Amino acid sequence: MRQLTTPEQAREFVLDRRFRGHTVGVVPTMGALHDGHLELVRQAKQHCDVSIATIFVNPTQFGPGEDLDKYPRLLEQDLSLLERIGADAVFLPSSESIYPPGFSTFVEAPDVGSPLEGVCRPSHFRGVTTIVCKLFQILPATHAFFGRKDYQQLKVIEAMVRDLNIAIEIVACDTVREEDGLALSSRNRYLDSAQRIQALALSRALQRAQAMATAGTRQTEQLEQAMRQELDGHADHPGVDRVEYAVVVDAETLLPLTDLNRPAVALIAAFVGQTRLIDNRLISALI
Repeated sequence: MRQLTTPEQAREFVLDRRFRGHTVGVVPTMGALHDGHLELVRQAKQHCDVSIATIFVNPTQFGPGEDLDKYPRLLEQDLSLLERIGADAVFLPSSESIYPPGFSTFVEAPDVGSPLEGVCRPSHFRGVTTIVCKLFQILPATHAFFGRKDYQQLKVIEAMVRDLNIAIEIVACDTVREEDGLALSSRNRYLDSAQRIQALALSRALQRAQAMATAGTRQTEQLEQAMRQELDGHADHPGVDRVEYAVVVDAETLLPLTDLNRPAVALIAAFVGQTRLIDNRLISALI
């Protein structure tokens, strides 16, 4: 596995493979890799001739008081995992090479980034679009792989690529979950055993919304109320400590819906202790 540490090395690596006629799949990450990340790399390997992961903890997508300083950094472990599954290369840029002195150019997030995370974390998606756009410039790949676990982020990146005519295909990959339903996340490392049980309320709430939709409930207000009840907990299952949002919205625009008259997605952001978790599920209804 090639380790590329400068933008120049990374660009040369990708352009050389493209010149040979190869397809190249890139998987942007912030490290602390789990099987969700590794599945993205596996998908890149399956779809493309060459796979390359990036590891960079991007400071511009963390707001004041968020967990930038304590975000897990496990580089040696990450490299071992990538080597084990056969990634062809990994890009490990320094902060100085991504944000050189005097850096002042940012990519504003599209409209789909305005609700939900855009309200809770106002500068987050500007940091995401900026770093992803920069990575696409440094690594002119044919495909980029993102998980549906970060659903709104996926929609933001899809819109950015469309709006800015970036010549790359975005491949969306399904959320990877533990057997009990917990969506894999680097932040799960922060949870103790009791908090991990609390965190299961997110997937239960999403399952309940889908079950109600399958049974014929079409009013999104009823689905959202049921999700919040599940997140609050009950005698059999503990709930989360705080809910930021639990909504059922248009699957493309993420704008509010009153009923399930078009594709919808349920999205949750909630705190367990000091750890902020997100999860989502596409909601299908009987027509």
